[in-house]
Amino acid sequence: MANPSSAQKGERILSLRGVSKKFGAVSALTDIDLDVHAGEVVALVGDNGAGKSTLVKVLAGVHEPTGGTVEYMGKQVRLDSPAAALNMGIATVFQDLALCENLDVVANLFLGHEISPWRLDEVQMEVRAWTLLKELAARIPSVREPVASLSGGQRQTVAIARSLLLDPRIIMLDEPTAALGVAQTAEVLNLIERVRDRGLGVIIISHNMEDVRAVADRIVVLRLGRNNGVFTPETSNHDLVAAITGATDNSVSRRHDRLQTEAREEAV
Repeated sequence: MANPSSAQKGERILSLRGVSKKFGAVSALTDIDLDVHAGEVVALVGDNGAGKSTLVKVLAGVHEPTGGTVEYMGKQVRLDSPAAALNMGIATVFQDLALCENLDVVANLFLGHEISPWRLDEVQMEVRAWTLLKELAARIPSVREPVASLSGGQRQTVAIARSLLLDPRIIMLDEPTAALGVAQTAEVLNLIERVRDRGLGVIIISHNMEDVRAVADRIVVLRLGRNNGVFTPETSNHDLVAAITGATDNSVSRRHDRLQTEAREEAV
């Protein structure tokens, strides 16, 4: 199940140092540091306006940073266009998925990257589609099924599989479980783990702390466009909420303190 084009597990693929992004007088990102290694899931969390989506768009080549350095596989690079990022091996699945609902799964997977585009090799594309989806243990009823008839989790699977066809080394997922039910969320989280097992570096943006804890190896908190801590999945909700909001007095912290007080009283 290993991906031959991926880096060795644990090898640093991406390194950001002091990356900043300004829109006129507004600083969306300031001195961001971030590392992504092969075979790990890094979660980007933060409140609305923390800079998460801006950072992903910088890595996707949508926005060029106004300061700092980006190293990819040990070499300093310039991500000045989405094509440059994609050719380098950085794939992005945005929240809207960008799927064509009237086309079937095969057509969506190969859209813009068809095999023998002047005389479509439908058989080879279908075989490759089934092979990849089988490797990912995807629950897709048929690769000839129109995307419009698929569930939210299945659509997310198609979008992720499409990005994997280009053999990336990093895949970024923007709110992959947003608006999904419990079963569909579990399906997508399992898929993220299988992508990590292929040796890719995975970056996910999510507001759901339980989803983050389920799959992330590291949790990077952004606050007001700046780094505000790197945590493990074992970190308490109290500490994560404090880092995200900048406030230590909130409902989570008060519940945490109340539970600790009750535990001490029971122990006496």
